[in-house]
Amino acid sequence: MATRTYRLIYPPSLLRRPIINQVILEFELSVNIIQAHVTHEEGWLEIQVTGDPEEIKRAMNWLAKEGVKISSIE
Repeated sequence: MATRTYRLIYPPSLLRRPIINQVILEFELSVNIIQAHVTHEEGWLEIQVTGDPEEIKRAMNWLAKEGVKISSIE
């Protein structure tokens, strides 16, 4: 098991989608939301993700393909 921390920045088109829920269900990861700021125009989350390192990588790749900007926080 690995734990990684990321900042996710959402474009307006994704603000109403349950992206974190999809990550949890699709990739079998544990996600802890550390901080969040969401408005009608933008949103960001700082999350801590725990799980298999390869699944974390797959999940971050999927989020990037969906249009989420990802920054690793270490």
